[in-house]
Amino acid sequence: MNPSVSVEPRYANGTRGDGRAVPVGEMERAGLAADWATLLWEAAATLPAERLVAASDALTAGGRAEDGEQILRQGVVRPAAEIGHAALALADGTRHRELRALLDACVRMRTPQDAARTAAPDPGRLVPLLLTAARGVSEERHWDVLHALRVAGLAA
Repeated sequence: MNPSVSVEPRYANGTRGDGRAVPVGEMERAGLAADWATLLWEAAATLPAERLVAASDALTAGGRAEDGEQILRQGVVRPAAEIGHAALALADGTRHRELRALLDACVRMRTPQDAARTAAPDPGRLVPLLLTAARGVSEERHWDVLHALRVAGLAA
């Protein structure tokens, strides 16, 4: 496990913007694990939604897979429209794996009704992506999200 991991994707080599390492392992050994948890929460809340997956990937690559999953779970609780716009931005690029990871976290962590609201920015594009993500979770989640989309008037 790499004891120096950065949640900032462009510093995935374990350094901060000033080139110094983020000493995660040292923080934990010094009894500052709560500070690390706070740092993760702040990153999840402040990073642009389309960069959450990159931050998660950086943590996972640094041997902190649990933290990578946590930042995604915490990050997708932002407003549904913001997640929807981020999904569209990822879909417009070549970041399809990141798009799937973001929507997977969304349909896992949000209620079906909240997940359905994610499609509002562009239902024609986002509804099929959300339903695919929901089906990847379970058949029951797929039907719950589909029902929520229909009630919201976003799917026929």
